[in-house]
Amino acid sequence: MSETIRNVQPVTVNLGNAASGELVPSRYAVRVGDVDVVLISDGILPLPTSTMSTNVSESDRNEWFDSRFLQRDMFDWALNIALVRSGERLILVDSGVGDGFEYFSRAGRSVMRLESAGIDLAAITDIVITHMHMDHVGGLNVDGVKARLRPDVRIHVAAAEVEFWKNPDFSKTVMPEAVPPALRKAAAKFVELYGKNLVLFDQTVEVAAGVSARVTGGHTPGHCVVDVASKGEKLTFVGDAIFEVGFDNPGWQNGFEHEPEVAMDVRIALLNEAAETGALLAAAHVAFPSIGHIARNGENFRFVPVQWDY
Repeated sequence: MSETIRNVQPVTVNLGNAASGELVPSRYAVRVGDVDVVLISDGILPLPTSTMSTNVSESDRNEWFDSRFLQRDMFDWALNIALVRSGERLILVDSGVGDGFEYFSRAGRSVMRLESAGIDLAAITDIVITHMHMDHVGGLNVDGVKARLRPDVRIHVAAAEVEFWKNPDFSKTVMPEAVPPALRKAAAKFVELYGKNLVLFDQTVEVAAGVSARVTGGHTPGHCVVDVASKGEKLTFVGDAIFEVGFDNPGWQNGFEHEPEVAMDVRIALLNEAAETGALLAAAHVAFPSIGHIARNGENFRFVPVQWDY
């Protein structure tokens, strides 16, 4: 196994050195049995708080954001991707937002941060796309990225997801006006660039030993989560199935969900699963590094972050 994967360490900042670029750690590694998992921050997406709770009152939403010492109008939404090493397979899970979105100028760092971790894009054997929203496929759409990937890289995505984006339905979403056109454009470009590399699956697919993807639907019809299981240990990367507000309020619907009722059921099922098994959970939009356990808290849940191993 490459030492750049085995010994991933937080970035050490030389304060006062403007060239360092990184003021805080942007990657964090855990081992799940024999499988290495590295969570990598793609950056931050500033979004309206209203998108986090489209089915509750403004006062209820304000109460939650006030309790977290967050602004009531806009908040910083974490964006995380994952890198998984299983045997000789190196698997990228999602790719971040990429470039070209001026309102997301604080994100799009995934390629840079993979490089800073010593990862050559050509070493990636597989990519799993949890769903085809622009903040998950956009990094692959950046000019020059495809040429740096191996020509035979396998990109695993649910067949239902590819089918959905041929004619996407936004009727149940509540998004900022500029977002739906950008989502359509990013999804179309992704399929155009990587159509020959797509490995479509229906319900589940084994990507590598101990690494599989399973379709949940909800957030999008073909949304999937990635399970890493080895030697009795497990971590699930839930993509966009669970958001920061979803632990305290799993019934709150998100404006980016294309099937909000289904998404709520999926979220509760995944939280119950993690609470029952004690497995680790990580997510695309939970504060970096987003790795923790789930505990029940009455009818709701509580996220218990892992203690960082420095």
